[in-house]
Amino acid sequence: MTTTHNGVPPVPAVDEPTDDAVTAPMPGTVLDVRAKVGESVRAGDTLGVLEAMKMELALKAPHDGTVTTVDATAGQQVALGETLFVVEAP
Repeated sequence: MTTTHNGVPPVPAVDEPTDDAVTAPMPGTVLDVRAKVGESVRAGDTLGVLEAMKMELALKAPHDGTVTTVDATAGQQVALGETLFVVEAP
C-alpha cells in the first residue's frame, strides 16, 4: 500500500465517465429509448428521453459515432450520473 507524505493512503481513483458516455444529468425515469446498439448517430441526435422533476430531457449524442452500449429501458429509474448510452467516435 502506498502512502502520501503525511502517512495517509491515497484516495482510490473514481471511474469517471468518458467523453463517449451519455449519463443521467439527474435522477429520473427513462421515458423513451430511441438508439440501438450498432446504430450510427450524429452529434446532437436524441438517443433517449429522461423525465425528471416533471421535465422531459433529451439525452443527445455527444459526437458523431456508433452506439456501442444502451443501458436504458423505458420505465427504468436511473440515478444521477448513471451511464445510459455510449457512443464511440469512428
